Amino acid sequence: MTSTNAAASCPVHHSFDPLGEPYIADPYPIHSAVREEAPAFYASAIDMWVITRYDDVEAVLKDPGTFSAAVGQRPVFPMSPEAQGILKEGFHAYPVMSDCDPPRHTRIRKHNMTGFSPRRIATLEPKVWAKATELVDAIEPGRVDLVGALTYPLPAYMIFTFIGFPDEDMDLLKSWCGNRIAFSWGRPDADEQREIATNMTHYWKYCEDFVAKRAAEPVDDFTSDLVRIHRADPDSLSLADITNVAYGLSFAGHETTTSFTGNAIRQLLSSPEQWAALCADRSLIPKAIEELLRFDSSIPAWRRITTRAVDVGGVEIPAQAKVLILLGAANRDPGHFEEPETFDIFRGDARRHLAFGKGIHYCIGAPMARMEARIALDLLAQRVPDLQMVADQDFDFPANVSFRGPRSLLVDWPG
Repeated sequence: MTSTNAAASCPVHHSFDPLGEPYIADPYPIHSAVREEAPAFYASAIDMWVITRYDDVEAVLKDPGTFSAAVGQRPVFPMSPEAQGILKEGFHAYPVMSDCDPPRHTRIRKHNMTGFSPRRIATLEPKVWAKATELVDAIEPGRVDLVGALTYPLPAYMIFTFIGFPDEDMDLLKSWCGNRIAFSWGRPDADEQREIATNMTHYWKYCEDFVAKRAAEPVDDFTSDLVRIHRADPDSLSLADITNVAYGLSFAGHETTTSFTGNAIRQLLSSPEQWAALCADRSLIPKAIEELLRFDSSIPAWRRITTRAVDVGGVEIPAQAKVLILLGAANRDPGHFEEPETFDIFRGDARRHLAFGKGIHYCIGAPMARMEARIALDLLAQRVPDLQMVADQDFDFPANVSFRGPRSLLVDWPG
C-alpha cells in the first residue's frame, strides 16, 4: 500500500483515495490505518499531502502562516472550459474567510463576529424551536426519511432566516445549492460542472441584489448588521465583501449542520442504550453533541496549501503542496482519546475534538450549529423516545473529500 522514497523521506500512498467507494462508505477504518502507518504522506490519487495525527493536525490549524487557507474552496480537480466560462461571466465571488489569510481574513472575520454576536444567536433560538416543532408536528407515523423531514429543512431555513432571505425564496435558494459540494470538493463530470456553475451564477446574482436591497433599507438581520458596519466605515467592509459573506455562509451554514445532525441521530439510534439514557436525562445532550462531533463530524477533512517547505512528524512536505488534514483521524487518535473508536456520550474530554477547527479559522458558526443540533435532539428525545432506525438500510453519502452526512435516514416514526 505505502512505499517510501528514501532519498526525500517521502511516504507515498498509491491507494489512498478519499473519493473512492470504500472511503465514502466509511472513512474511519481507513483513517485509523493511515494514521498508524505515517504522520504524513503523499496521496497520488488526489495530488495532496495527507496529515493524519492529532498533534500535527492541530499544529497545522494553528499555523496559517505556513499552511495557507487559500485552497479551502477551490475545486479539487480542474474545471471544464465551459464551466470556467460560465463562472467568468456571472460569478464574482472571491476569498472571504474560510479560504483567505491575514490580514484580509482578520478584517472580515472581525466584522462577521459582530454579526454572530451572542445577542443575535439568542434571538434566533426561539425561531429554531418554533421551526423544529413545526417540522416534527408535520411528521406522520410510519416510515420517515428524517433528512427530508427535519435535518435538511431546519438548518437551511434557519441560516436563510439569519441572513435575512425571504421565506418565499427558500425553495429556490435550496435548489441552487444542489450538488454544490461536488463542484469544489468532488470529481464532477463536465455536464455536472455546467449545471452547478449555472446555479452558482444565479445564486450569486440573487445575493448581489439582496445585499443592494439591504444597503438601501437595513432591517434587523445579519446582513443588515454588516451593512451598518459598511455605512460606518466603507473601506473596512465593502458591499462586495457582504455579498461574498452572504453567498458563502448561506451554503456552509446549512449543509454542514444538516450532515452533522443526520450523523448524530444515526449514531444515537445505533446505540439504543445511550439513546435511552439521553431520553431519560436530556441534560446529557450538550455533552453528547461534543462526543458526536468527535466521533462522526460533518467535516472529516479540510484543505490547506503550504507557503514553504515544512517538516510534519519527520516527513518533509514541499512548498506549494496541497494538504488534506484528516480531522476525523485526529479526533480518533488514541494518543489523545481513550478507546477512541468507541462512541460514548459520557466521555469526559470529547470537547477537545477538532471538528470546528482551531486557531484563526475556528468555525464562526459553531455556536449556531451546536444550538440547532441540541434543539433537534431535545425535541426528538421529548416527542419520540421510542424512535427506531430502519434496520439494514443502505446509507448514501455524497462523494467528496470534505463533507460527510447521510443523504437519507430512514426511521420508523411511532404513532
